[in-house]
Amino acid sequence: MKTLVTGAAGFLGFHLCRLLAARGEQVVGIDSINSYYDPGLKLARLRELGISREDAQSGSLQPSRTLSGVRFQKLALEDRAGMEALFLQEGFQRICHLAAQAGVRYSLVNPRAYVDANVVGFLNVLEGCRAGRAGHLVFASSSSVYGLSRRMPFSERGHSDHPVSLYAASKKANEMMAHAYAHLHGLPVTGLRFFTVYGPWGRPDMAYYKFARAIAEGTPIDLFNSGEMKRDFTYVDDVVDGIARVIERPAAPDASWDAESPDPSSSSAPFRIYNIGSSRAEPLSRLVAALERGLGRKAVCRKLPMQPGDVTATEADLSLLERDFGWKPATGLDDGVARFVEWFKSYENV
Repeated sequence: MKTLVTGAAGFLGFHLCRLLAARGEQVVGIDSINSYYDPGLKLARLRELGISREDAQSGSLQPSRTLSGVRFQKLALEDRAGMEALFLQEGFQRICHLAAQAGVRYSLVNPRAYVDANVVGFLNVLEGCRAGRAGHLVFASSSSVYGLSRRMPFSERGHSDHPVSLYAASKKANEMMAHAYAHLHGLPVTGLRFFTVYGPWGRPDMAYYKFARAIAEGTPIDLFNSGEMKRDFTYVDDVVDGIARVIERPAAPDASWDAESPDPSSSSAPFRIYNIGSSRAEPLSRLVAALERGLGRKAVCRKLPMQPGDVTATEADLSLLERDFGWKPATGLDDGVARFVEWFKSYENV
């Protein structure tokens, strides 16, 4: 099997490439290495995969210097010609599409970046899969699609039609586009709605990383909605294990699907949607306390109003993923934060 991983220099993509390489699989990773957050962190992740800075920036497909079967190319999803050429040249059996323009608040100031990467870019992925007759596309959706819904835990069978940010809307658009290709072209597609993934090599724009940096520097932490927020924090190793399980089994039509009472999580087409989280809504205060213990310092907290595009709580119903793949999260918040802090102190020289 040859697997394409988009967003290979990103948080999830890096960890997935490393896992697949450890299994001896052929992996091609692509990433635009944009400056939404520090490109130096992205290049450092690639170095861990055996891709030098020079090779990462070359724009052509380069082999890893340390991991057999791993290759990387700097390539933007929006580059239609480049994406077409890559799919035509490589003939991927499986695609794990993790690249995206991330971030809720950034979508308020740069909305076009989300249409370019998350809509146009996803179309290029879908077209590559169609033309190359790919065996399975697994793509990253988000818990943010649940938007205004307050019926928790969030279920894939529930409503997700009222997003509160353009980022969330772009992820919902991905799900609908994927279903259309599954229906029209028989392309097996599985969408994974990720819930607040954290861990070593994580994204510095995420709250847990920002909090860790602020605690280490002795600067205030911004707690929005006066700190009355809860999140379903999910450790990265658990998430990547789930992705690896899902990609092995292509989606198939649901024989019991009823068009008169449609289930949004499946279809008469080869299409599935799954939540992947911890199934625990943890208050931000518990995250802060775990970071304080790991860093040996107290946080200075500043309570602020709710931000546009944000939601007060998330919690995943995992029953479908457990039923179909036997997947359960294995890492609690305290253990996961301790592992993150250990990496953070080394990487940030704290």
